[in-house]
Formats: sequence, C-alpha cells, structure tokens
Amino acid sequence: MNYSQFLNMMPEVTLMAILMITFIVDFCTVRRPAFAEGVGKVSHSRPWFNTLVCILLAVHILLNVRPTVPMTVFGGMYHTDASIGVIKTILALGTLIVVVQAKEWLSRPDTSFKEGEFYMLIVSTLLGMNMMISANHFILFFLGLEMASVPMACLVAFDKYRHHSAEAGAKFILTATFSSGVMLYGISFLYGAVGTLYFDDMGTRLTVSPLSIMGMVFFFSGLGFKISLVPFHFWTADSYQGAPTTVTGYLSVVSKGAAAFTLCVILMKVFAPMVEYWQYLLYIVIVLSVTIANLFAIRQSDLKRFMAFSSISQAGYIMLAVIGNSAMGVSALTYYVLVYVVANMAVFTIISAVEEHNGGTTDMDSYDGLYHTNPKLAFLMTLALFSLGGIPPFAGMFSKFFVFMAAVKGASVDTTIGALAYTVVFIALLNTVVSLYYYLLIVKAMYIKQTDTPLPTFKSHVNTKVALALCTAGIVLFGVCSLVYDWIDIAVIG
Repeated sequence: MNYSQFLNMMPEVTLMAILMITFIVDFCTVRRPAFAEGVGKVSHSRPWFNTLVCILLAVHILLNVRPTVPMTVFGGMYHTDASIGVIKTILALGTLIVVVQAKEWLSRPDTSFKEGEFYMLIVSTLLGMNMMISANHFILFFLGLEMASVPMACLVAFDKYRHHSAEAGAKFILTATFSSGVMLYGISFLYGAVGTLYFDDMGTRLTVSPLSIMGMVFFFSGLGFKISLVPFHFWTADSYQGAPTTVTGYLSVVSKGAAAFTLCVILMKVFAPMVEYWQYLLYIVIVLSVTIANLFAIRQSDLKRFMAFSSISQAGYIMLAVIGNSAMGVSALTYYVLVYVVANMAVFTIISAVEEHNGGTTDMDSYDGLYHTNPKLAFLMTLALFSLGGIPPFAGMFSKFFVFMAAVKGASVDTTIGALAYTVVFIALLNTVVSLYYYLLIVKAMYIKQTDTPLPTFKSHVNTKVALALCTAGIVLFGVCSLVYDWIDIAVIG
C-alpha cells in the first residue's frame, strides 16, 4: 500500500490532525469535576479551548481553500476535484461558525465538562461528510455516511438531562438506522444489476430494468431521510426541537448540505441512464416538500420546530437545482448551500442567545417585542429571515433565482418533462410567497406585537457577536459580490 496517497486527501488529513490535537489537549487538561454537599457539580471551564479549536478549523479552511486538482486514489474509491473542494470548504466554514457560537452554551456548568467531547464529535461528523462527498464507490460512500451519522446522534442527545435531548437522539438514531438499511437494500439491488459498486462503472453499465429502478428508489429513499425530504421528514421536527440549539443549527445546514450535494452527484453520475425516472421522482418530492413543510410551518409555536419545517422546505428548493441535470445545477446547489449556511446559522445563533437568557425556552412568544429590548438582535434576525425568504437584495434571493434557472435549464414546454419542470418551478415560486408569510410572522412578533413580560435587555457573548458578524457579512455580501458565484462556477465547470 502506498501511504503517500493520503497526501492527496488533505481535507481529511487536516481534520484527523484537528481531531487528534483536540483529543490530546482535552485528555491532558481536563479536570475532574469537584463535588460539594448541597452544591452539586462544579465545572472547570477552559476559556482558551474554544479559541484553539476555532483557530485549528480556520487553518484547515485556509489550507484547503485553494483549487483542488482532479485525482483519484485508493483504487479509484476516493475522488476529488475543484467542485468537491469548494463544498468541503463551505461545510468547514459552517462548522467553524457553529463552534464559534457554541462557546456560550458550552460555558454552562452542566456542559463545560463535556466541551472536549463536543469538539471531537463535531469534527468527526465533518470528517465523515468529507469522506461521503469524495466517495467514488458505494462502500466508501456508506462508510462516510455512517461516520457522519453516528457522532451526529451523540450530538443530538448531548443534553440528555435537559429538555427532550435524549428522546431526540433516540428518534434520530432509529430513523438513521432504518434509512441506512433501506439504502443498503437499494445498493444491493444496484450491485445485482451491474456487478460493480464503482460510480463511474455503474454509470456506463446501468440500464433501465425493474431491478435498477427498485435500487434507485430505495437508495433515494434512504438518502431522502438524511436530507429530510417529504415524505421522509417525520423525524425532523422532534429531533430539531429536542437537540441542543447549536446542534440543531449544525444538523440543519452542514449535514443537509453534504447529503444534498452527494445525492446530486450520484444521481447525475450513477443514474445518468435513468435520468427521466429520477426526474419524475424529484418532481413529486420537491412539490410535496415545499408545500407541506410551508403549510406546517405556519402552525408552529416553537421556533425550533418552525425552523425544522423551514429546513424541509429549503431542502426542496435545494433539490430544484438537480432536476436540470446540468453543471449549472451543481453550481446553483453549491451556492444555495453556502447562502443557506450563513442565513440559517444566523437564525440559530440568535435562537441560542435568546434561549440562554430566557430560561431555556424557544417559544415564539418569547420574541414578542424583542426589538424594543434587544434591537440589534431583532434587526439581524430580520436580515436572516429575509434572506431565507428570498427577499432582495439579500443573498437568499439570488440563490433561489439560480436554482430556478438551473431547474429549467434546457427544458422545453413542448415536451412533457420540460412542461413539468416549469410547473414545478412555478409551484416552488408560489410557495416562496407562503414562506414569506410565515417568516414575516416572526418579524411581526419582534417589531409590532406587545407583551407585558418582554425578554429583558441582555448583552450577547463575544463569540455570539463574532458568529453573527460572519453570518451577516455573508448574507449581505454573497448576493452582491459576483466573485463568490464565479468561484463556485469555475470550480464546477472549469
């Protein structure tokens, strides 16, 4: 075995280095919690630990942000190119924002002694996502998927003695196990149809047959659970509500972005001979996702459940970029994930800050009159919600525009499949108006609704301010700085 091949896997190598450094530092510096009669557990925080991990992640991003030369290693099982390098950089940026804003939550007495475990779990999850994205073989893809899913289940149940975190973790691991089984069942059908598990070979050998159609449907269903597309979304609201808010933010953007990009690549590469079949499948799933999720979001009273249904709807918009089956679709999907990361993380950073100063509740009523007591947070929340809703001139409007364009790329209304593509885009456009309505409900609560017990004025943690600054800069600049989309487009198209 030529171990020099590992040098061609620099994102994974640097993440492994971060994981080892974090483990060693945590092992050498952790102090046993002290106990005192009538006091309970006393945490021994390490204020420098979060800064160290943030620096390591920033170095990881800087080392891997450069364009990646296309290459395959380990017998063609691992593949990387410029577009894969871009999505890995975006996911690492999202992870960095999560770690930055997690500082206030991890400073609590009941979580500070688990700070090291949180960092190791989140880096392990990112490592698994990177392996999944670079997989060129279904075995490596499945290993990467499980490397990401198992630590994620631990993160969801991280606050097992608070709220419903343990229940959320149980639901997450049960649905993850079921979806993995369904996916493996589909992969076994595909192997039986073509006799190989390499993506490139499958794309050339696959033919339309009952076995391959069943394999595609089962595989799509399994990955649909990971992206929480309708009708595979039932776990989402409960897991999002019960998980720690920081973990919910990570689950909603980084995990979803990695799974969506991987599904896009596999559909276009492996199932290229069956494009009409999976396009019809996507039409149904997209319409269901954006419509049902938007209608259910209107009825929510808990903001984390509200954002769960919002993320289901956003997943439908992300999948719009795939139905065009073009390089433009990959560019639009990657750009949408980038914009979604900064906008959604801004919302969850504010939710986390309010939760820490509001007795741990995330009810939407807590935001009544927020502008009068915490105007800056209300303003930044408004910007993020406007971006998620696609209101110009924020980046969310441009990301939706690009996925709409990619969806109808090359489609003709004179053909059945082309007419369906335009119909799906029109339905998604109508649902954008619905999403604006329920996003504006939060804005109305913050600026117009009055309450006798408003949230008191509080000073945000410095890490919260840094995370919000990064997210707000992305919301404002990613839409008007064309070089961001050009960077993605050049990486994808070349």
